[in-house]
Amino acid sequence: MIFYDCATAPSPRRARIFIAEKGLEIETREISLTEGAQLSREFLAVNPRATVPVLVTDEGTVLTENLGIAAYLEAAHPEPPLMGRTPDEKGLVMMWTAIIEQQGFMAIAEALRNSSPRLKDRALPGPHNYQQIPELAERGKARLAHFYKMMNDHLAQSAHVAGQEFSLADITLLVAVDFARVIRMQVPEDHGALNDWHARIRERPSASL
Repeated sequence: MIFYDCATAPSPRRARIFIAEKGLEIETREISLTEGAQLSREFLAVNPRATVPVLVTDEGTVLTENLGIAAYLEAAHPEPPLMGRTPDEKGLVMMWTAIIEQQGFMAIAEALRNSSPRLKDRALPGPHNYQQIPELAERGKARLAHFYKMMNDHLAQSAHVAGQEFSLADITLLVAVDFARVIRMQVPEDHGALNDWHARIRERPSASL
């Protein structure tokens, strides 16, 4: 297998943590987004969508999304389970992962990509340029505030995002909360359940990746 990574980007960090939690060692190639390496001819031959992470399996299949990478690694290396054991657990992990992606990650990315001067004309990732829309940056921040409240209320009732066991959903939320630093929107101090959860998850060795 070959894993295409970027040490400074949140999306490949999700895959890095998943790989570490599985106890796997995979050949890794660094793709510097700040240097535009994702738009190089060599990398576009691997992933024409110009995004990371990418996992090329032993069979030669190219997986370019976190969910695809996680599903493959979970099937190939089922222990420890990170996507649930029972049908109900599997459903909850995927449900919460989707919620965090759509309502958390997307809100942060919306705020960042539509406000940062260094992302001028790069409001969306990929091979095409898109102009920034400042109103979307403000909407992203408002969405993130609502997301934090929702996750705080949920974690007041649950030890982990998708039940009682650590899972892909926890990895996704961890990276989202850490990623929010780029728009200076940390979890509010009065969100005790979410802050307590974050402190616990940050103690895992994989969280330092």
